[in-house]
Amino acid sequence: MILVFGPLLLGAWVYCVLQILAARDYLRQKAPSRTSAEPVSILKPLHGLDDGLESNLETFFAQDYPAFEILFAARYADDPCWSVVERLRSRYPQVPVRTFITGEPPYPNAKVYSLSIMMDAAANDLLVMSDSDIRVDPAMLGTIASEFGNGNTGVATCPYRAVPGRGSFWSLLEAIGMNTEFWGTALTARLVERGVHFAVGPTTAARRDVIRAIGGWDLLAQYLAEDFVMGQLASAKGYGVILSSYVVEHHIGTQAMLPNFAHRLRWNRSTRRSRPAGYVGQLFTNPLPVALAAILSAPWTWPALVFTAILRAAAAHAVSWSVLRDPLCRRMWWLIPVQDLLSFAFWVAGFFGNTIGWRGRRYRLLRDGRFEFTGTSK
Repeated sequence: MILVFGPLLLGAWVYCVLQILAARDYLRQKAPSRTSAEPVSILKPLHGLDDGLESNLETFFAQDYPAFEILFAARYADDPCWSVVERLRSRYPQVPVRTFITGEPPYPNAKVYSLSIMMDAAANDLLVMSDSDIRVDPAMLGTIASEFGNGNTGVATCPYRAVPGRGSFWSLLEAIGMNTEFWGTALTARLVERGVHFAVGPTTAARRDVIRAIGGWDLLAQYLAEDFVMGQLASAKGYGVILSSYVVEHHIGTQAMLPNFAHRLRWNRSTRRSRPAGYVGQLFTNPLPVALAAILSAPWTWPALVFTAILRAAAAHAVSWSVLRDPLCRRMWWLIPVQDLLSFAFWVAGFFGNTIGWRGRRYRLLRDGRFEFTGTSK
């Protein structure tokens, strides 16, 4: 068995080193000087009352930027999110705000339908699309607009620092995984592929003509991971795709065990369909389970577990602290091995099944990453 686990463990060690190098490579890019004041349209799809919704949205109203508007869209007129929008609108009367009631979407991805309606109505070419659970500081728009100022950038993804809600152990573990494993993978892809060929959804900026050139929202709406596909198609068309130098906060809220597990299983299944080869390669992103399996097959290899733990800790620190400035992983470092084992279990589970639940509805994932509605959840 050591002939099996030995090469796997060596590959995982190499991957840890690559994560450290990738974090350093990302940090070498300098934040642009704020030379651009191009008008920006912020697109905000809404659905219900997320934890901390008002605090999240207020950070976008409080941008230190001369020219921007905020567009909001939700499915129903009686959605409680509208009361939050109206309070902020009265608190910041100088910020242009427009709201849209979309009704039922004509395709499975309701978020994309909201974005398509808002983009058609947006006054500006530069669009910042951001989920309702994102929190920023006043410099966000200035940084992003400057990154588009050179004329080469078509799509930009903001890395995020996941912040769990209070009282949920499972959301805490998920945030630790996002801030170490997930962003370690994304940064490594940027290094190995010598550029960015994807986007990540919580906060993405793009030019309107780029979205139209890659097929528009009618095409993107067919995919569950429409953000990933947007970056992939834009890169294939020759547009510049970047990881922004600006890191946002992603407040993932509080979830009980079963909803959290369903969410993580959906994520793994959709990732498997979006990039199947990359999903298989995720085995190397989880070195601790591989090292434990090696010890079970050959107990004398226990020093390898010690070395693996050191490498994993160094990689986690390089990503979560050096890049994301995440205090959570520094404070709760001892939970990283627990999260790694749980993440490995969900990775294995992600190979099975092609259905997901999302906001009370059931969908079937197709082989090419598209998905289709199958009915409402009971």
